[in-house]
Amino acid sequence: MDITAQQVKELRTKTGAGIMDCKAALAETKGDVEKAIEHLRKSGVLKAAKRADRPTGEGMIASYVHAGSKLAVLVEINCETDFVAKTDQFQVFAKDVAMHIAAQNPLVVSREQLPEDVLAKEKDIFREQALASGKPEKILDRIVDGRIEKYYSQTCLLEQPFVKDTDITVEDLVKQTIATLGENIRITRFVRMKLGETTPEEEKPASDACCA
Repeated sequence: MDITAQQVKELRTKTGAGIMDCKAALAETKGDVEKAIEHLRKSGVLKAAKRADRPTGEGMIASYVHAGSKLAVLVEINCETDFVAKTDQFQVFAKDVAMHIAAQNPLVVSREQLPEDVLAKEKDIFREQALASGKPEKILDRIVDGRIEKYYSQTCLLEQPFVKDTDITVEDLVKQTIATLGENIRITRFVRMKLGETTPEEEKPASDACCA
């Protein structure tokens, strides 16, 4: 079928992908814009995977200060070259990530950074909750695994639904940006500060107080 300029424009607006990529995705999905978005996401995953091992020595530290100046975020996002770091798209992406952190309050960047003792405690809680609700022993492990996956999606930045488009995760957003900019991108660490909020973490050295 013929792909119209309006369809391409709509897909570009929704994804930020290039014209040829949009045309190819629409052709592949017979003009279905929503399926084309999914196709581009899958393509982004493949492109991102090819670049995952590239060094990321450049980038920027983005900031977000919420209205009223009582909540702020700093996030370090790395890329391969200073050229890409200075592009409008990279900087908008970094600002969006900072805003997301302010809104969703993740604990860590990725699940690998969650301490084992924290996970063990959560698993014990989920198991006790399942037992208390009368779930049979034979399915407890499956229930606990499912709830732990949900816990990851609530506490790990990369696995949280992106606040500006909850149909994708922050990791999906990273991969889409990698595919568009053509460079490897990593969210390295962040710190979220709320006025008057004190935690034991604040007593630790600065190098330990953020997610590196």
